[in-house]
Amino acid sequence: MLKKPKAQIEIEGDSIELYQKFTAKKTLLSLALLATLLVTSVFALNSGAFNLGSTDIFKTLMSIGSEMSSVVVWRIRMPRIMAAMITGAGLAVAGCVMQNNLKNPIASPSTLGISSGAAFGANIAIIVLGAGTAQSSASQPVVVNNPYLVAIFAFSFSMLATFVILMLARLKSFSPESIVLAGVALTSLFSAGTTLIQYFADSVQIAAAVFWTFGDLGRASWQEVLIMTLVVGCGMIYFMTKRWDYNAMDAGEDAARSLGVNVEQTRFGGMMVSSLITAVTVAFLGSIGFVGLVAPHMVRRLIGGDHRFLIPISALMGAVILLLSDTFSRTIAAPIVLPVGAITSFLGAPLFLYLLIRGGKRR
Repeated sequence: MLKKPKAQIEIEGDSIELYQKFTAKKTLLSLALLATLLVTSVFALNSGAFNLGSTDIFKTLMSIGSEMSSVVVWRIRMPRIMAAMITGAGLAVAGCVMQNNLKNPIASPSTLGISSGAAFGANIAIIVLGAGTAQSSASQPVVVNNPYLVAIFAFSFSMLATFVILMLARLKSFSPESIVLAGVALTSLFSAGTTLIQYFADSVQIAAAVFWTFGDLGRASWQEVLIMTLVVGCGMIYFMTKRWDYNAMDAGEDAARSLGVNVEQTRFGGMMVSSLITAVTVAFLGSIGFVGLVAPHMVRRLIGGDHRFLIPISALMGAVILLLSDTFSRTIAAPIVLPVGAITSFLGAPLFLYLLIRGGKRR
């Protein structure tokens, strides 16, 4: 048997050591995010108007708790926690892929007109088709009495915005920068349509429409959680199969083409799947902004732009951000529950300004 030269053995040893150092930071960040997610989930289970101790929650999880604690944990708090993690992961991954495909750091579901399209569709269902109404409850005087009709219309118009952007990109050969501008134009168009619809509505319908746009994780039942899990899970699998293509596109379109990547097809598929994830989550839960912008940027600054690690760790970061935001919104002014969309926007606005300032300095 032939022995390897000593120099070759040393080079291989150095390569293994360098790769271990390269992956160590990613592994530590992943473990830290998983631990944060677990701790926050336990805290969220213990937080709420109905006081449950740790012993009661443990017994309920082991199926030996009281009937009341089972209702609180399994029908109210657990679906909300799962919805926060799945939605945060989905929006973060969608934003990560959009930023890569469009070569634009401000690309995200909330800046491409997708969320605005969903809001416009929801307003049509609530105001024009009468899906919003008033009730006698003092804690929640205005409700959406047909949430599935609202979800269908929100999903339809968010996908309409997606198809308009993608068709413009394919038929007119728009540049990535032009696609972002088209998203801004669609956002303006849908916002104007929403304003006109609300102008002719009565106070109850307007209140119901505004209530929907706040974004509320408490709307999710196990059925919605299952649907979102399937969509986000399939999207994650698709994105991970394309991770090498995204890495090649980071080096430029010409370099990616020289490596055999079909840039147009990869961009179209990534945008389509990202928009589908966004449309499903927004349709069920309302507008939750800036998670898709904040999470990928935070992860990219910590571990770099390798999509083998950036995609899954962005998902973890998005889940942590949204679960922390929702838990904060439920506890800071308890028993009043603040809109989680407002909390995430407070996180996103400073980052948005930072990106603008940094871009100005580069010029």
